[in-house]
Amino acid sequence: MGHRFESAHQADLDATPEQVWDAIATGPGIDSWFMGKADVEPGPDGSVRIDFGGYAPSYDVTAWKPGERLAYGETPEPDGRFVAYEFLLEGRDHGSTTLRVVASGFLPGDDWADEFEAMSRGHEMFFQTLFEYLAHFAGRTATPVTAFGPPVADWDVAWARLHDELGLTAPVRAGDTVRLPDEDGVVYYVNADTLGVRTGDALLRFIKGFRGPMIASHHVFADDAHRHTDAAWQSWLTRVFG
Repeated sequence: MGHRFESAHQADLDATPEQVWDAIATGPGIDSWFMGKADVEPGPDGSVRIDFGGYAPSYDVTAWKPGERLAYGETPEPDGRFVAYEFLLEGRDHGSTTLRVVASGFLPGDDWADEFEAMSRGHEMFFQTLFEYLAHFAGRTATPVTAFGPPVADWDVAWARLHDELGLTAPVRAGDTVRLPDEDGVVYYVNADTLGVRTGDALLRFIKGFRGPMIASHHVFADDAHRHTDAAWQSWLTRVFG
């Protein structure tokens, strides 16, 4: 049967349309908030390719109006599966911008519900990270970090371990203080499948992998980004969830 979906997220941002465009329409900009490593071929006939842990979908650009509108999407697979994204920018007074992000697509089969739920919660985290990036790190670019922990058998236990490691007490809410070895942070977003933490030099995300492990998908703005390598976070995940 399958399921066609569309979800929208909007925010008023203290960032210029040019800063927002750089964040959504360049490889270094996307690396600073989305997932994995991005490569953008600019222009109305261009493409966006994102490599995340060996999964590397390519999206064709379908709308390219710098400072106003960007859209790109996958070519539908034989079973109809695809995902597409649209970004609508409206410049406001005093160099601010209203940004509306729309994710849409189609999930095939009768078992689409679990995948849709996981995808929806992931999109919520990704787009809130974009808004957080533009609010606190606009104009800067990050080093992306991706690490996968061991398989998780019990997610209630896994989240409890993560919360304990970060000095959090359930129920976790946006604004809660996070304890890290080298610095403190603050929770900027949380839902049933994700946890986002902002520090002075990074956006740290912990994501429930769909039928898999806890994923660390971070964006590091510090000059000493070598502290936050894939290998270092892989070791951290193994220690906490192993």
